[in-house]
Amino acid sequence: MENSNTYLQSSKRLFLYYKTLGEKAMEQLEEEQLFFAANEDTNSIAVIVQHLSGNMLSRWTDFLTSDGEKEWRNRDSEFELNLKTREELLKVWEKGWNCLFKALDDLTEAQLSQIVYIRNEGHTVLDAINRQLAHYPYHVGQMVFYAKMLKKTEWTSLSIPKNKSNDYNADKFSKEKSTKHFTDDELNKLK
Repeated sequence: MENSNTYLQSSKRLFLYYKTLGEKAMEQLEEEQLFFAANEDTNSIAVIVQHLSGNMLSRWTDFLTSDGEKEWRNRDSEFELNLKTREELLKVWEKGWNCLFKALDDLTEAQLSQIVYIRNEGHTVLDAINRQLAHYPYHVGQMVFYAKMLKKTEWTSLSIPKNKSNDYNADKFSKEKSTKHFTDDELNKLK
């Protein structure tokens, strides 16, 4: 395994963390809740998944060699519910994430300053990754919030539970100082 302190390794861990948060939120819902939209202007979790996957497939397919906004992408259709079942939703979810992780696995640290284009605007590879590290957690946060609202009191917290910060901190400070990625412990808790 390459040095765990590299930017690319850190990015992969963050993407995996947010992917896992989204999955753990969806796991807590009944199938029909995945497709619930509060009103016309609100996207269901299923629609958010469609959008995330569409974005990932467009951005990460041929990442270094073609514009991140592919001609074949129909972004507007991502906001029309096309999925019918949890199984379909999870298949679309995995397809997008697999495309992202494959592209990241193929990159080297030396390529971080290379220019890639999104809608004809040049970005360094590092900036393009950061752009998606802001975009995807934004939508995963929507999914988590929506799932929590739908579950109400039956929600199993995916982070530090309400009124448990002192316990969480006491546990962290009871351990020896160490250098590691924060997601190491967080991903283990989410398993």
